[in-house]
Amino acid sequence: MASGGGIARSRLMEERKSWCKNHPHGFVAKPETLPDGTANLMVWNCIIPGTEGTDWEGGYFPLTLHFSEDYPTTPPVCKFPAGFFHVNVYPTGAVCLSILSSAWKPSITVRQILVGIQDLFDHPNPASAAQDISYKLFKKNMVQYKKRVREQAKQYPSLV
Repeated sequence: MASGGGIARSRLMEERKSWCKNHPHGFVAKPETLPDGTANLMVWNCIIPGTEGTDWEGGYFPLTLHFSEDYPTTPPVCKFPAGFFHVNVYPTGAVCLSILSSAWKPSITVRQILVGIQDLFDHPNPASAAQDISYKLFKKNMVQYKKRVREQAKQYPSLV
């Protein structure tokens, strides 16, 4: 195994321990389980809850973090299901957020990524739009935009 991969895995093990000790309410972040029952530290399945008092409230949105062997030098790829409705989410589901690209620092934690994406739900960045439909509604028809967000939240109820 390349030494870089060892660094990525040891950092991810630390992230996992830290998350298990203390994580924000309603959030889930855990490495995927492989068919043999072992954990794949390079892919994490996460849930980001919609913030109370916003149109996102009541939704528990599935997000996958894909880490490379270069982590934490490079950020993970963060993806919602394809077609996720948000100004800063590409049609593929990939999240467009500065801390996942130009503003990435190796010190950024899984917790910071997930909280940052949750914050993005209700504070999209139209200057960095990643999909047309939500961007146009956000700019021209806020009532319809908010309605779509609330409909999407209902598609992702709590599994607990």
